[in-house]
Amino acid sequence: MPPIQGPLAALVTVRRPSGHTIDIGPALDIIDFLVGHGVTGIALLGATGEFVHFDVEERMRFAHMAIRRSRVPLLVNVSHSTLEGALTLARDAAQSGAAGLLLMPPHFFRYKQQELREFYRRFADHAADLPPTFLYNLPFFTTGLEAATACEVLATGRFAGIKDSSGNLDLFEALAAQRDRQPFTLLIGNDSILAARRHRADGVISGCACAVPDLITGLDRAVTTGNAAAQARLAQRLAEFIEKIDPLPTPLGVQEALALRGFPMALAPTRLGPDLLAHRELFRAWFPDWLAAMQQDLALL
Repeated sequence: MPPIQGPLAALVTVRRPSGHTIDIGPALDIIDFLVGHGVTGIALLGATGEFVHFDVEERMRFAHMAIRRSRVPLLVNVSHSTLEGALTLARDAAQSGAAGLLLMPPHFFRYKQQELREFYRRFADHAADLPPTFLYNLPFFTTGLEAATACEVLATGRFAGIKDSSGNLDLFEALAAQRDRQPFTLLIGNDSILAARRHRADGVISGCACAVPDLITGLDRAVTTGNAAAQARLAQRLAEFIEKIDPLPTPLGVQEALALRGFPMALAPTRLGPDLLAHRELFRAWFPDWLAAMQQDLALL
């Protein structure tokens, strides 16, 4: 299996109107779209994929189908509110052929750092036959991993690396320093620090890449080749896109952009208020011209 590096996309999950089942056909079409635009891997059923809407069986069914479809390595988020649930998802993803697993701390309740260390230790005790597992730090929705905790768990050598979605530059620098002492895969999981820190990470798992994979792969190329002028232009385009989708729930903003690129219309997880409805209409009017301008910038690479 090739190494996990470069620009990966965090896949949105297309839901049926019922809200708790996955419309697999359009979701697989998005995978083809992402691969066609040069992403080096795909992360499935993470925060951008709204995994909390789906039960274990639905998540396993989708992972199996997505792994069969993808022509690039696919990472499956196996996070769950319990250790047993995470292990069930992990074992199924392994049998389906996942390239790797993402594992955040147990969600919903808040835990102390010592409990997080124990959680990861116990998971690793059962992970001998599982694909490489990456810590998944997502402090917006669950207990965040402090730098000392993440570094201690990674120092055991029992995990392949970490996807850090905090956007915390101090934490990122601590992880980068730990990686200098002991190799592991360091993945940025927050688009806001992609341009500034990509050269110190192995790759990025980008939610924006699901909507604008051409922008993220182009920006990654500019960063890794040292093309400072292109990096500045494309980083500005990314900042503009983030600013426009930020008022919306992130998966909804990504799906709105995808809808304007020919995919099914987004379904909001709950009824939107008048302010968000108005912002969504402004986004729909803004995006086509911005997309054309961004693609012109890419043509200069």
